[in-house]
Amino acid sequence: MLHDSKIQPMLATTNPEAAKRFYGDLLGLRLLEEDRFALTYDGADVPLRLSKVSAFSPQPFTALGWRVPDVRAAAKDLAAKGVVFERFEGMDQDEVGVWTPPGGAGGVCWFKDPDGNLLSLSH
Repeated sequence: MLHDSKIQPMLATTNPEAAKRFYGDLLGLRLLEEDRFALTYDGADVPLRLSKVSAFSPQPFTALGWRVPDVRAAAKDLAAKGVVFERFEGMDQDEVGVWTPPGGAGGVCWFKDPDGNLLSLSH
């Protein structure tokens, strides 16, 4: 029934102004709309909705990720803008924070938004 329908990713924010700086200025997403309920960004033709909430507890797992052609290059670009990449015990991550999964295909790294949502870059 829903196989032809687009998915709408949603995250929560308790600080819309910090979220606007992070998603707009730092990550470079274009703000499509802001109202009293949410910020909506253009996520490569899939709208990303950041719901404005008064309280929020982020989950310990990846909430949203981007597939990029070159994980290390994207991570280095974001790190130069001030993004801090997460380090996880027991994972062999390189100097940028990229972990290469068994088999050596691609790579993945993680970072958090101002509300603590865990985000990722992968190939």
